[in-house]
Order: sequence, then C-alpha cells, then structure tokens
Amino acid sequence: MKTSLRLAVLAPFALTLAACGDTTDEAGTGSLEGEAIAAIPAPEGTSWLEVASKTDNGGFVIGNPDAPLKLVEFASHTCGACAYFAENGSAPLQQDYVDTGVVSYEIRPLLRDPIDVTISTLAQCGAPESFHALSDQAWASLASFYENLEANPSAYEAAMQAAPEQRFLLLAQAAGLVDFFAARGLSADQARTCLTNAEGIEAIATASRTAAEELNVTGTPTFFLNGQRLDGNQWAQVEPILQRAGAR
Repeated sequence: MKTSLRLAVLAPFALTLAACGDTTDEAGTGSLEGEAIAAIPAPEGTSWLEVASKTDNGGFVIGNPDAPLKLVEFASHTCGACAYFAENGSAPLQQDYVDTGVVSYEIRPLLRDPIDVTISTLAQCGAPESFHALSDQAWASLASFYENLEANPSAYEAAMQAAPEQRFLLLAQAAGLVDFFAARGLSADQARTCLTNAEGIEAIATASRTAAEELNVTGTPTFFLNGQRLDGNQWAQVEPILQRAGAR
C-alpha cells in the first residue's frame, strides 16, 4: 500500500498505536516448564476445534476452555507479521495442540487503523466459531484488499470523509471485503448491519485498547502463555515453548 494511503487511513479514528512485529523487552519462559500433559478428550462426537467463545477481554478463543495451557495472541488484521504467523503457525497450532485439549488459543484483536477495524468487525460479525478461520483467510488475502483500495482511490476518499456510521461500510465495499466475507458465509446484510453499528465498533476498539494497555502490548503479534509474555512472535519460536510447557 502506498505510503500516502497508509498514513491517511490512520487519521480519522483514535486507535491503539501498535507496531507490526514490535514487542517489548518484558518476556521470558522461565516458569513455563512442565511434564508432558496427556491429551484431554473432547465431549463425545465433537472436536475441541469446534468449541469457541468470545472472552471478556474482547478476544476469541477456540479449544478446551479448561485447557492447562492457554495461549493468547494479540494480533492486527493489517499486520504482515501476523499474516505470516497465520500462514505458517495457525494450522499446526490448531491441529497438533488445540485439538488435543491441552492448549486453548485466543486471538485478541489489537486495532491499528480503519482497515484493521473494518476487517476485525467483519470477522467478529458471525459466530465465535468462525472468527479464527475468517481471520486466517483475511490475512492470506490482505494484499488484495490494499490493491483494491489503490485501484479505487475516489471510493476510498469518499469513505474516509463519510460519517462514522457509514465509513466502515464504504471502506469494506472499496476494499472488496463485503464480497470476500459473503463468499465465506457472512451475508451482505449481516456485514452492513455490523459495519454501520458505530456503537458496536467503538466497543470493539475500546476493548482492544483496554486489553493492550493492561498488558503493555505495543506490537503485533505478541503472545502470552498462561499469562506470561513470550519471547518470540512466530511459530518456530512459539512451538518449542508449548512443548517445554507440556504440550508434547
């Protein structure tokens, strides 16, 4: 995305200031050592990957709600490093660890700009069970959303000048997000309802800001395991920590 467009997209909305790929120094894994934890069966006829809920912190968690290892990721939907984790880490994390019942996986959106708000609002518009899958697919297509905006600058400018209750719908239309999510089960009517709910969007932004401030999260992705900040933000670093903690 062109620099001028990236800067302009930040202006009209007061959001958490977070850097993509940046983390703080307060990390470690000293207390995250443990014996191997046996798999915990899901209720008969179900999979832990089908169990999902929204958390009090504005996040979305999948897996065993009583999992002994609780992994939390602060992520932005317009962060390339988050997209890289989604591409390389999301599937093995879910299939090899969450599905065993030993690890639960929560994503807490850390909103950085209006496009981020738009994507996150649409990902949250459906059932909690769909949030992780929709987020992963949106990260995989992030470049195409920016290409749509660059190809349609007048629509983008009109969206940024619109009232808050129309801005995010117009942004979604300009970026091709309404059609993208419609192809994945979220109807255009559902999208329109969520994107024009200014009060609901403000609540999402407030939850994002509050959760990040409480834990001093300034960059994405940032991971916590059982409340401890991890030193590493990609799967090659996170997986060994899970294994040392007992997910093996």
